[in-house]
Order: sequence, then structure tokens, then C-alpha cells
Amino acid sequence: MKGFLQFIVRSMSATSATALTWLISFFAFEQTIWLAGLYGILGGGAVYISMKQIMDFRHRKQNGLSRREYKFIEQNLKEAKEKITRLNRALRSVRSLGQAKQNFETMMTVRKIYANTKKDPKRFYKAERFYYEHLDSLVALTEKYAYLSEQPSRTKEINQSLRDTRHTLAIMNETVKKDLHIMLNDDLDILDFELDVAKQSIDKRKKPDRRALK
Repeated sequence: MKGFLQFIVRSMSATSATALTWLISFFAFEQTIWLAGLYGILGGGAVYISMKQIMDFRHRKQNGLSRREYKFIEQNLKEAKEKITRLNRALRSVRSLGQAKQNFETMMTVRKIYANTKKDPKRFYKAERFYYEHLDSLVALTEKYAYLSEQPSRTKEINQSLRDTRHTLAIMNETVKKDLHIMLNDDLDILDFELDVAKQSIDKRKKPDRRALK
């Protein structure tokens, strides 16, 4: 959501810059309509690119990442997004009520891992196995299962392969859940600590003041 809002801000700023540059070029410098339009496009493009670089720099600074690390993670997220789209397409093509709940859980977990990484790029390093291994396996297995389940005539071998794939997908569903838990482990530790502090504070308030009782 934040990325979409930033895109809207950049687009509106670039549009305003384009219009302003065109007006100045056409009226102040008496350029032709087409030449003023070209200057306007160049000006708007420059504003858009500059704002994106500034926003990326601030995002990197907030997350303590170098430019190289940020680009590396961005590239991996771009590839992951394409794989998640393929996974979603394959899951939608599996029309099985028995698989519906598991498919929904899998998709929600995968999207949550991606969204958390997008929001806080440093989390990528806690979910490397997901991005390098588990997501690829999940996509390949799901596409295989979707393909076999669409066959109009099924042999014993196909049915056995479907059963084996279903079993493996169930295991992968639990695996990506563990990936999410690992990613959120530090947050859970902080939450537990804050809960302990809050409980201690509440207990102290409940205890009567001995000096007041004397």
C-alpha cells in the first residue's frame, strides 16, 4: 500500500512538473508546441526519477541497507512476485474442495512473507530458504498437480502421482509457515518481553502500599 501511495505521489509530481515545464517553455521562452512538449516530458521524467531515487535512499537508510544490498533484494523480490503470480494461477486452477483450505493457507502465508520483506527488506535474510528453495518447489509442485488434475482420463500412475503430490504440498504448506515464524521470531521475542514488563507493572499496581497500611 505504501509503495502504491509513493507511486501516486511521484506520478502527480511528475505530471505537475511536465505541465509547468511546458507552460514556461511555450510562453516564457516562446518555443513551439512540440518542442515545449518535449521539454515538458523530459522535465516530468527527471522529477519522477529523482523522487524515486530519493524515496529509495530514505528506505535504504531506514533499513540500514547499502545500495548494492537493496538492489539485490529488490531483484529477488521482483522474481518472487512473478513466481507468486504463477503459484496463485496454479492454485486457482485446482478445483478441489478438499484442497481449498490448504491452498488458501498456503497463498496467505506466501503473500505475508513477501509483504513483510517488501515492508522491511532486511527480513529477506531471515527468509532466504523460502526465496531460494521453498517457493520454487511450491510453484513447481502446484503447477504439476494442476496439470495432472486437469487430465480427462487418469491412469493408476497419474492418480498415485496426484496423491504423492498432495502429500508433498501439505508438507510444503507447513514448511512455508515455519519460514514465516522464523521471519517473525524477533518480533515475537520483543512482544513477549513487552508483555512481561506490562504484567509486572500491573502486579505492582495490584499490591497494596505497605506504608499506607501502617
